[in-house]
Amino acid sequence: MSDYSIWVLEYCYVSKYHKSGVLYGAHNQGYLKLPYCYAVIKGKGQVAMVDVGYNDKAYGKHLGDKFGVENWRNPRTVLQGIGLTPEDVQNVFITHAHFDHFGNVEDFPNATFHIQEQELAKWVWAMSLPDRLRWMMVAVDPGDIIRGVELARDKRLKCINGNVSDVLPGVDLHVALDSHTFASQWVHVRNDGKSDSKDGWVLAGDLVYVFENIDGPGGVVDVDQMYVPVGLAVGSQQNLVMATEEMMKAVQYDSKRVIPIHEERLKDRFPSRITEDGLRITEICLADNEKSRVK
Repeated sequence: MSDYSIWVLEYCYVSKYHKSGVLYGAHNQGYLKLPYCYAVIKGKGQVAMVDVGYNDKAYGKHLGDKFGVENWRNPRTVLQGIGLTPEDVQNVFITHAHFDHFGNVEDFPNATFHIQEQELAKWVWAMSLPDRLRWMMVAVDPGDIIRGVELARDKRLKCINGNVSDVLPGVDLHVALDSHTFASQWVHVRNDGKSDSKDGWVLAGDLVYVFENIDGPGGVVDVDQMYVPVGLAVGSQQNLVMATEEMMKAVQYDSKRVIPIHEERLKDRFPSRITEDGLRITEICLADNEKSRVK
């Protein structure tokens, strides 16, 4: 029995991204392709997303251009690839408030957004700092933070303190404080609905960028290898490593069940297809009676 389908949807990409940005200490090791993606969770009468990408206008476009983003497509176009529209989305779980994850809230008029309270509050604090301290804002669009506050005003924002079980049936949120950001969170989908699920999937946000963050620099799956944290941490690398351990524990240390949405090689592990826009749809799992969107 599988309750939910999960897809990872690419909405743009960076063709040449410094490897040191995704793998701590990988200096002078060249470049890799970095897809920008969000995930969809569908089942049990629910359509939810993990993050919403960014809107290619105003300061969001400035940041996209700064990071070398190519082939950006809006959520309506991207979701069409799996037969959905932005209006179908009921809940959005924001892993963190970097521009490429929290920048498209206006495109989802029927959704309630879930974010860690400390994540939003600390970005408001960071915005207030003198410019000499604003390194931590390097990947944040201040307009996104303002729009997050507007969601709260409109009663469409749920601020979370810590871990939450069954935010949807069989879907849990887990906080990773002072890690990639002030209060990043990851999503655990228990696809059999059991508390000790053996059919769980973790959507890691940016706590994991690529397979090597879990499997080690050699890329060989071995739980005895050391975790290598991502290259960007507003918090500490120690907390990133400990968050990786918690995610791995949730899936019985099966690294293939921890899904890094920025990983181009997801296509090598899961069924995928390229759309007519040149973007990838990756099918992580299918709910019972759900048809494939990649075959």
